[in-house]
Amino acid sequence: MPWDGNEVIVSSDSSDGWESDTDVKEVSSDVKPAVIPAAVIELDKELTPQDIISRRAEMYQEYMKQIPVPSLHGSAVPFNTWQELARSLKSLYKQPLHYLTNICLKQWDKARIGTNNEYLPLDGVIHPRKAEATIWLMEEVHRLASSHHHLANLWLLDPMHQAFVDPVFKQI
Repeated sequence: MPWDGNEVIVSSDSSDGWESDTDVKEVSSDVKPAVIPAAVIELDKELTPQDIISRRAEMYQEYMKQIPVPSLHGSAVPFNTWQELARSLKSLYKQPLHYLTNICLKQWDKARIGTNNEYLPLDGVIHPRKAEATIWLMEEVHRLASSHHHLANLWLLDPMHQAFVDPVFKQI
């Protein structure tokens, strides 16, 4: 691979380092050095927790954008709460739901407390197909139109945010 000047080559050589600023180390053809884009290496900058969370949020959002929302759905899955329906959908479609979707469903379950139908199964209040379609529509919005900056800010405020970030099911 030709060197374009925008890469840092890290050798697995075990010597003590450069003897002088002008010495050049030779790498044998059978040893493959690790090539790391210079943009990834910021030697002069100390990473803060905010930087790390921001980068994780950016990677998460980019990953979630790549997962297509199921186009065929409408199985009448019985459920008592929004979060229970979400667990069933994750299992049925083998897909994670977005952090923001999980948070919203938790809030919707809390919003039912104190209503006349609080103790009724939710599938008796809202038709299961409408409820599922609602979740997938919200999921599409969160996957395609959410800012990683917004996610990072929320995650910084919630040290337990990982509880609402689903494990990865699908390989892209």
